[in-house]
Amino acid sequence: MEEKLKIKLSIADRVYPLTIDPKQEEGLRKAAKNIDNLAKKFEQNYAVRDKQDVLAMCALQFASKIEQGGIDRSENTTAAVERLKALNDLVHSKLGE
Repeated sequence: MEEKLKIKLSIADRVYPLTIDPKQEEGLRKAAKNIDNLAKKFEQNYAVRDKQDVLAMCALQFASKIEQGGIDRSENTTAAVERLKALNDLVHSKLGE
């Protein structure tokens, strides 16, 4: 069994100690850095000083990207299925079935 790793992540000027699997470390550090960078942008561009508001805006931004990605994939899948059906119909018509 793999040993757990203890790390500390800083997000919005607060330190969060975590115990994680070592394979999660890179992703968590990148995520924390992305959150911190986005929080700084919101603070600079929108004169928001309350950290809770800034973090809520960050959460909304990241969650909306995930949701939109799912919507886009669903639309792409639907379009691909439609094209495959049309192609299948064309093949069947050419084969005389």
